[in-house]
Amino acid sequence: MPEMIDVLDKNGNKTGEVATRDEVHKNGLWHRSIAVAILNEKDEILLQQRSHNKKKNPDMWDISVAGHIDAGESVLVAAMRETAEELGISGGGVNFCYLTRYCEISTYDWNGEKMTDRQFFDCFVTRITGIQPSEITFQTDEVQAVKLVNVTEFEHMIKEKQIVDRRAFYEAIINYISHSNAAKNVV
Repeated sequence: MPEMIDVLDKNGNKTGEVATRDEVHKNGLWHRSIAVAILNEKDEILLQQRSHNKKKNPDMWDISVAGHIDAGESVLVAAMRETAEELGISGGGVNFCYLTRYCEISTYDWNGEKMTDRQFFDCFVTRITGIQPSEITFQTDEVQAVKLVNVTEFEHMIKEKQIVDRRAFYEAIINYISHSNAAKNVV
């Protein structure tokens, strides 16, 4: 069964129309997606390397989790679902903190066909103490590898374009970590 997605207007409001994921991209319809940054206790960021079979940004490094919001689904439920699907991380003890929202328009080619993404991203951050990449069971048709990076490495990957361009979210993550560290240093 194809993935069904709520179609939005240019302001991010639901239009009442629902379309398949392919229709949304082929027709350049506005829709909503989520992105989740998973941090450990050392403020390292868990990154995933996208599968080489992905239509958009294959083999690129990306934030911990990203995905579409299904028709009728809330952003928080989508964040939890995608985290469980892509990385096998679910349930108790995982607290998602809403971080930011941004919109993006991008185009890419898939088998000679032009695709357009018009997306509103709802972005979350969560901390998981003791998370180890070697212990993560990821969805191989979505993800081919995972790793932890510190902020310096993360900024280098952004600068060198080694990671999917989600600049607005990345700036929010770096700001979040910076403020978190500032709070730890308050006596």
